[in-house]
Amino acid sequence: MASDARALPAPDSVGAWLLATRLPTLAAAAVPVAIGTAVAYRSGGAAWGPALAALVGALLIQIGTNFANDAADHDRGADTETRLGPTRAVQAGLLSAAQMRRGVVVAFALATLVGVYLTAVAGWPVIAIGVASLIAGWAYTNGPLPLAYNGLGDVFVIVFFGFVAVCGTVFVQLGAVPALAAWLSLPVGLLATGILVVNNLRDRHTDAAANKRTLAVRFGRGFCLFEYALILLIAHGVPLTLWLRGEGGPWMLLPLATIPFSLRIFVALVRRDGRALNPVLGATARLLIVWGALATIGLVLAA
Repeated sequence: MASDARALPAPDSVGAWLLATRLPTLAAAAVPVAIGTAVAYRSGGAAWGPALAALVGALLIQIGTNFANDAADHDRGADTETRLGPTRAVQAGLLSAAQMRRGVVVAFALATLVGVYLTAVAGWPVIAIGVASLIAGWAYTNGPLPLAYNGLGDVFVIVFFGFVAVCGTVFVQLGAVPALAAWLSLPVGLLATGILVVNNLRDRHTDAAANKRTLAVRFGRGFCLFEYALILLIAHGVPLTLWLRGEGGPWMLLPLATIPFSLRIFVALVRRDGRALNPVLGATARLLIVWGALATIGLVLAA
């Protein structure tokens, strides 16, 4: 994750835009596509053109969502000089809110072009998936009922970084969604939500002051610890359940190798608070990457 001690890029520079993309968080868009493609491969129907397009589209939508979040959180007073997390471009004066909103338009427009190709490949359901994703990405921190400000951010991540991303990736390659994709979308979406849980736990005091009513603000630290523990339990319970159901043989158990790492992260989450949670945020993102890589490898080896 970004460090407060790291030198900031120059205003209006390429580096400023790269910082605004939040590169370390983009695994939340890449992992579901990898899992979905592995499910398609295991089902004998991986199509690399649609798979690559799904990856590019997912990354563009997340980048656009990050840009929209950067501008909106600054305008709503959630990102100020008291911010505890990694540097945000608008709050730090590297880019203006107007520039960031233009970035949203560009990212979403490029994602729409990718969607045109995927629609030609897989048909009209892609339009519904794409439109819903773009609207949700904007509404995450914008509009009359911004999801992140009303405790719905966790649901957004589970649905769009889990079910929609994994199952949508499979659909554009197979034209159908096997049950295995739906099963695996749950831990993927939950582990991505874990990143948000740590973020919201760290920022709960400043979020409360900005009237950003996340679940951490509404229900407190104890609820966040319970939610994170439940995420880890389900993330490791799903591969075990799939193995017991006869899906993929022992290769399906590969993600369980992340259990020791998960336990260390949870202990750190319990013991730390405030700015000290930034390394836990980065570790949670790495957990998603490693879990996703192991699940992807397991699916390919089980094919």
